[in-house]
Amino acid sequence: MKIHKDDNIILLTGKDKGKKGKVVRVLTKESKVIVEGLNLVKRHVRPRQEGKKGEIVNVPSPVHVSNVALVDSKNKPVRVGYKLEGGKKVRISRKSGQKI
Repeated sequence: MKIHKDDNIILLTGKDKGKKGKVVRVLTKESKVIVEGLNLVKRHVRPRQEGKKGEIVNVPSPVHVSNVALVDSKNKPVRVGYKLEGGKKVRISRKSGQKI
């Protein structure tokens, strides 16, 4: 997968289109990522202890990888390519050719 944890991304579709965030978790089997503060869904949480109240919590929901794009140093969406450097596979920006 071309998107990794701690990458800065931009959402291309959905209710948060155009917003930027940081990848918190990558779900490789499902080809989805969880982005910090984006695609929030309300969850109703039951009270766990007696005397406490239930609450409504905002939880980030997974987004498919095809709906996000990596952001380069100029805050523009970029496609990711690969290049071999010294026997190692390195991610590069398709637009500028710089190492990510």
